[in-house]
Amino acid sequence: MQIRILIADDHRLFRDGLRTLLTAHKDMAVVGETTDGADTVSAAAELKPDVVLMDVSMPGLNGIEAARKIISRGGATKVIMLSMHSDRRFVAESLRAGAAGYLLKDCPFEEVLAAVRTVRQGKIYLSRQISESVVRDFVAVARETPASAFTALSAREREVLQLLAEGRTTKEIAARLRVSVKTIETHRKQMMDKLDIHSVAELTKYAIREGLTPLD
Repeated sequence: MQIRILIADDHRLFRDGLRTLLTAHKDMAVVGETTDGADTVSAAAELKPDVVLMDVSMPGLNGIEAARKIISRGGATKVIMLSMHSDRRFVAESLRAGAAGYLLKDCPFEEVLAAVRTVRQGKIYLSRQISESVVRDFVAVARETPASAFTALSAREREVLQLLAEGRTTKEIAARLRVSVKTIETHRKQMMDKLDIHSVAELTKYAIREGLTPLD
């Protein structure tokens, strides 16, 4: 029986390469591709793939938040995060969001195959390049981890912050999230108060530094 896969990445060349390599294996089938975090959540609900291969840095809604939304809906879909970052925070927050795997983008393709097959069986798969010491470290000091966007802000505040950092206006964000402009303004003020940040430009720098939005 084939493993049905949804590829979520905003770089076409990467998606094309991954799709070509995956479909060369008889037990793999790519059922869809997305370039935006919010679209990935919708596609996962519609297509019900076995596995979502998702970039951590997605426009519109970052991969970790998208994974959280997909997994919170229940179902059998497993999410494997793809990232250039081996930083403890990204790994920890991905697993806390419910991701079943975490792969570094420069890993061998054989590792992608192993990860897909492993999480399909209900197990966790972490890239071999993420050392055991890093994993032990984030587990041991989880309660002492310095405040980050994932601990200091609510899920909705992180969503608003990412959209602000991507240049969306308050009105555009309100329309996208189907809330009032006043609500978005309140979220922005609360974020600034929590983070002791005093301008949208500083919020943008913070969002990039925390990995909430891609640099390009």
